Amino acid sequence: MPFPQNRTIVETDKSCKMNIFLRQNWYRVLAIILLLWALSDNPYGYYQLLRWAVMVIGAYSAYSAYNAGKNSWAWVFGAITVLFNPIIPFYLQKDTWQLIDVLAAIVFSIFLFREYERKN
Repeated sequence: MPFPQNRTIVETDKSCKMNIFLRQNWYRVLAIILLLWALSDNPYGYYQLLRWAVMVIGAYSAYSAYNAGKNSWAWVFGAITVLFNPIIPFYLQKDTWQLIDVLAAIVFSIFLFREYERKN
């Protein structure tokens, strides 16, 4: 039986690294999905869930960024945490929230891509 070419091994290795990375960062991927899903028409309860989820994920991301010495990211995630906080909520127009949702999803995405590139 012939051995696989090096290209196949490298592609498999990259795929495994990506799977491991996504398993370690599943909560940030969840935040991106929830934020983008918020652009569709949803019941009020969804937006309450969104606020809680993004607040918790943002707070944990700020904490982990701070512990990793990434102070700029810690401040960015801290701002997201405050903005999405459901305890003392900000009341904004739907269009404004949609823009904020997209921007927050972009922030989480950029962080994920940079982290993946840094680790690989």
